[in-house]
Amino acid sequence: MDFRALITTMTDAACRGDGSAVAACFTPDGVYHDCFYGSFRGAAIKDMVEHFFHRDATAFLWDIHEPVAHGDTGYARYVFSFESKLSEALGRRAVFEGVSICKLRDGLIQSYREVANSAAGLATLGFAPERIAKILDREAKALMSRDEAKLHCPR
Repeated sequence: MDFRALITTMTDAACRGDGSAVAACFTPDGVYHDCFYGSFRGAAIKDMVEHFFHRDATAFLWDIHEPVAHGDTGYARYVFSFESKLSEALGRRAVFEGVSICKLRDGLIQSYREVANSAAGLATLGFAPERIAKILDREAKALMSRDEAKLHCPR
């Protein structure tokens, strides 16, 4: 399956709440790094989609734009939105823009992560500035823990 078909299959299945179909897009040892819920490996990807995604939100839209693959890496720009089920944001629509970054192996996703403008999406939910700051702090720590960031902050 080419990368456009693979990433579209994965995102469409996530929107439907079909965790098995999402997990089938990954290698058996594949990891889905979600910027809100954390990292899920292998069979846990199914549970993440079915439990977390659809517990907290509904009416998902995930549009993929300009997917490209180079060697064992795929990139795709996206716009993602949902209607919140959280009590403090019930019925509000959150809209995020980002880029999916996939490491590929044998035609499947070995690792999925994203760079997203999460602050805009959280603001559309009406989250308090302190809560947004806490989430952004977690994202900053995750960035600084990656090998490619070590040169930029050598402490």
